[in-house]
Amino acid sequence: MGKKQTKLVVIGGGTGLSTLLRGLKHHPFDITAIVTVADDGGSSGRLRDDYDIPPPGDVRNVIAALSDIEPLVEQMFQYRFSASEDLRGHSLGNLMLTALTDITGDFNHAISEMGKVLKVHGRVIPAANKKINLHAVLEDGSIIEGESKVPTATKRIDRVFLVPENVQPLPEAIRAIQRADYILIGPGSLYTSIIPNLLVKEIGEAVVKAKGRKIYVCNLMTQKGETISYTAGDHVSAIHKHVGASFIDSILVNDEELPNPVKELYKEERAEPVTFDVAKLESMGLEVIRRDIATIRSDGTVRHNATNVAEWLVDYAGIYDR
Repeated sequence: MGKKQTKLVVIGGGTGLSTLLRGLKHHPFDITAIVTVADDGGSSGRLRDDYDIPPPGDVRNVIAALSDIEPLVEQMFQYRFSASEDLRGHSLGNLMLTALTDITGDFNHAISEMGKVLKVHGRVIPAANKKINLHAVLEDGSIIEGESKVPTATKRIDRVFLVPENVQPLPEAIRAIQRADYILIGPGSLYTSIIPNLLVKEIGEAVVKAKGRKIYVCNLMTQKGETISYTAGDHVSAIHKHVGASFIDSILVNDEELPNPVKELYKEERAEPVTFDVAKLESMGLEVIRRDIATIRSDGTVRHNATNVAEWLVDYAGIYDR
């Protein structure tokens, strides 16, 4: 008999989640990705409203990240139309997921079937199987409606909530969380990619009760409109506040100083490297893990280094030591 695979649940959305999964799929993890469906902008938002389905965009990116197909096929799946007025902005993968949902009558079933076609490593599960809306309450009590509008906030966000609030998760998402050896939360936009998953009440409760180790992969940079001047401790506090419990065991932070040209580029967007307030994090009971996990792309933007994060987790979990 072969070795038992380490069960890994990754919760998030946006580019952060798909970046991370590209590194993890090359190792013997049994991966379940639970993906946010709060997006209401762009191609995803249009299809969501036209077909009354959850937005397919984040799910599409995760399927592409976990797939084992020829690069040209992935390029086609991710292809975004530009010339046609009717199709402009839509990606082929979004249209395929919408068509499959319309045919099968079930978004989650469509994801599962698409996963078979694209040879996905693991399972991709939406945080909810129906359309939901994200709202943000700002510190002055005003409310912003819609995930795409939250980053335009000019005042600090107090909290976010879902409408409807009593949305039900898929049973397989809860089972995966209960069975997981490790639960990775993030990286991704705090209020629009990470917290919305945990606001699905049964998902949040299952994560709190889960026996697996819960690790927050901290964002590298703050975000205009969402987390201006937030420290790592502020990120963790916001997650705990929304779930109603302190449950994160460990936090993975970047240990390398970013070069000044990168900082200057982000300063123009009112963003900066996240400060890692280690004393605060440790006082909250977290294990603080520092690693070189950032990579700078040719355009000067900073992303998590998928290979380095995956290799750290492999080492941390003792995958090859058994």
